[in-house]
Amino acid sequence: VLVAGVKVGDKARVGAGSVVVADVAGNQTVFGNPAVKV
Repeated sequence: VLVAGVKVGDKARVGAGSVVVADVAGNQTVFGNPAVKV
C-alpha cells in the first residue's frame, strides 16, 4: 500500500503487503508495516 504523495525511486523494491508512508529512494529495499529500510 502506498500512501498518497509517496514517491518510489528507480529500481526500488517494496515488500509484499508493506505500507509505505514515506518516500523510498532508488535502489532501496523496504518492507513491513510501516515499511522500513532493510
